[in-house]
Amino acid sequence: MSNHYFVVCVNNDDYAVSLELRKLYEILPDEDAAKQGLVRIIDESGEDYLYPESFFAPVELPALTEELILRAA
Repeated sequence: MSNHYFVVCVNNDDYAVSLELRKLYEILPDEDAAKQGLVRIIDESGEDYLYPESFFAPVELPALTEELILRAA
């Protein structure tokens, strides 16, 4: 089982410059943020920020696809 979690952006209200709709993002672990309904991701600025979890939909990737994405990063 992978320790990487991916989501796709489904809402970028008020964050159009920071988040791209339909773009895949990797969630960075942050238990405190999760308790508040937030996720930590690296956005278009290249920095990690907290965003509402509701702005994203979870994505399960085939193992090979996940491996290739992580290798490309």
